[in-house]
Amino acid sequence: MKITICGSMHFAKEMLEAQKLLEELGHEAIVPLDTHDCLAKPELQDDLEWAINLNIDKDHFNKIADSDAILVLNYPKNNIEGYIGGSSLMELAIARHLDKKIFILHDLPSEDDLRYALEIKVMKPIILNNDLTKIS
Repeated sequence: MKITICGSMHFAKEMLEAQKLLEELGHEAIVPLDTHDCLAKPELQDDLEWAINLNIDKDHFNKIADSDAILVLNYPKNNIEGYIGGSSLMELAIARHLDKKIFILHDLPSEDDLRYALEIKVMKPIILNNDLTKIS
């Protein structure tokens, strides 16, 4: 299966680890264009001009369109377990609109912790409970 990995660039290292594990399981795994750059220079995560010049969002949306599924890496961030940020929410919406399978690594946060958790639940994601072998 061709899977595009999504999530906060704060977790660039974890994205590369997930890519390796998915490939070991026989999948083709794609990471965001700026994964290696953000790992080397974490300050790029918040560099608007750099993101615009690279057209990072559009590039990743195209990767989603060309994939069978997405995997959202939702590690704890901002004191929220299972955090999903705005960019990942957009990626989830695109995957849903394009009828792609949606996998999420950990349980979703409560709606008290993340206002749009309900909207994500409507997309009927498959929660993996940190087990990538459940992807099929």
